[in-house]
Amino acid sequence: MKKYVLSVLVEDHAGVLSRVSGLFSRRGFNIDSLTVCETSNPGQSRMTIVVQGDEYVLEQIKKQLSKLVEVISIKHCHKENTTQREMALIKVKASGTDRAVIIETCDIFRAHIVDVSQNSVIVEATGSEEKIASLIRLLEPYGILELCKTGLTAMGRGEEVLK
Repeated sequence: MKKYVLSVLVEDHAGVLSRVSGLFSRRGFNIDSLTVCETSNPGQSRMTIVVQGDEYVLEQIKKQLSKLVEVISIKHCHKENTTQREMALIKVKASGTDRAVIIETCDIFRAHIVDVSQNSVIVEATGSEEKIASLIRLLEPYGILELCKTGLTAMGRGEEVLK
């Protein structure tokens, strides 16, 4: 199974997200991650959808999405010509001497401590999925209390834009 990232430009109105996600569930396709945001164009939103499958599954998803009236355009985001990032908030036990090591680890990953309490810190990290996974692995021995990630978002490199 291969991972595919799709950028989908849609009309921005109530029910669009429900119709898109419903399409996936009706067809038996699982969404690994889904992010939605407004764009610089009023009335349009951008969805970044991550799915797993083969080339056939990818083509079926693109065909089904293109049938939805609200879908303006669809782009398969190849890793080599897109910038792909996700953000994570990680609450880690941090007391005594562990706190200094956690801060040093965060510095190496260019992550930021965004909240400090007596026995824990919240780390904010942005980067590739691999970078986030590596940071989480290094923080696990200290005790991850809570974790949330945004899911992947992607944008094509260069002058080309999603229209």
